[in-house]
Amino acid sequence: MQDAARPQRDRFMPQERRKSAHSSPLGSETWIKPWVQLKYYSQHPCIYPSMIQTASPDATAGQWVNVYGKDGQPFGQGLYNPRTRVPLRVLRHASEFVDESCLLGLIDRAIDLRINHLRMPEFTDAFRVIHSDGDGLSGLVVDRYADVLSIEVHSLGMFQRLPNWLPHLHRRLGTQRTLIEVDERIARIEGIGGAAKLCDPVRSVKIQEHGIRYEVNFEQGHKTGFFCDQRENRRRFATLTKGARVLDLCCYTGGFSLAAKILGGAEEVTGVDLDETAIAQAKRNANLNSARIDWVHVDAFSYARQMRTNTNKWDVVVLDPPKLILSREDEEEGRRKYEDLNILALTLVKPGGFLVTCSCSGLLSTTDFEEILIRAANRMQRRFQFLDRTGAGPDHPVMCNCPESQYLKLFWTRFF
Repeated sequence: MQDAARPQRDRFMPQERRKSAHSSPLGSETWIKPWVQLKYYSQHPCIYPSMIQTASPDATAGQWVNVYGKDGQPFGQGLYNPRTRVPLRVLRHASEFVDESCLLGLIDRAIDLRINHLRMPEFTDAFRVIHSDGDGLSGLVVDRYADVLSIEVHSLGMFQRLPNWLPHLHRRLGTQRTLIEVDERIARIEGIGGAAKLCDPVRSVKIQEHGIRYEVNFEQGHKTGFFCDQRENRRRFATLTKGARVLDLCCYTGGFSLAAKILGGAEEVTGVDLDETAIAQAKRNANLNSARIDWVHVDAFSYARQMRTNTNKWDVVVLDPPKLILSREDEEEGRRKYEDLNILALTLVKPGGFLVTCSCSGLLSTTDFEEILIRAANRMQRRFQFLDRTGAGPDHPVMCNCPESQYLKLFWTRFF
């Protein structure tokens, strides 16, 4: 079926790409196959179609390929898939070629960071093990939840190698069960199939983070199951909440709410979310910890407007909405939503109180988010202090050649 479809795909391929796909540069007869030649130099791990000059005829989907620069010199190595929006993911930038066993070394490097340097198991059994581009393994995300590895795949090459890597990952991490998530659209574009065969029948698992217990529901949870990236921020948030009245807007399954109550000793906590299944999970998490929290199933915008009308205010407010900017096309609308929601949130903060506000939209820069907050305060004729700016925890590293993967942004503010 795939072979029969190939001529039809080529018919819609840009003329320049069709031509280069079958041409061989001068001197390439000495190049080590399979190879891909770049049209432009880039240290970025993701190489798009317009950046590729040509590829050897034997370079097929999912292969480990040698990468040559536009000058014909060895440039690096990576995983190739000509059918996708990112046909080449460069995993090594080097002038010498090695076999793909080096990828296991990258996996071990990622594990060593979490286990030996960050010492994650000392305070949690839920953390990110591999953070795609941030660990030099573009297209692969691995989270550990107790004895479960929850894996998200965006690359055919990565998926093809998982059966060989899984025993090593389980052995190093002390895990036993596997779940693999592949977005339907990505699976179709990349040509990924059969993920279910690698999965174990796991519905949920219980984890702990800084002494707080959570249930992670893989059937209904977001992405790989839980937001590990907010771990350090949840613990820090608790330092603001002793004896306080706390509002958690867009609470999801209650991470900030539980930290405020259990670690911080908040007097009263209210968690608000529109997702009915998330609120149900938040209630179960509270029961796991014998924590009394008021959960409200309602839209955050509607709730905040009603509380503003009621002149209801809190000592500490945390605002952690889902991603509001999904693409360049809805960027303007998403910015307006961030501004409107933050205006509502700041009207609910008592004078001298704290607002911790978050954005997980990668298309919104830290600078732009800061400008939105300043504009929101000016519109409401209020003043606030920037106390700090933070992001994802250290188990979500950002590689210097892919800075845009720094998606999570938090501003810690005090309002007057």
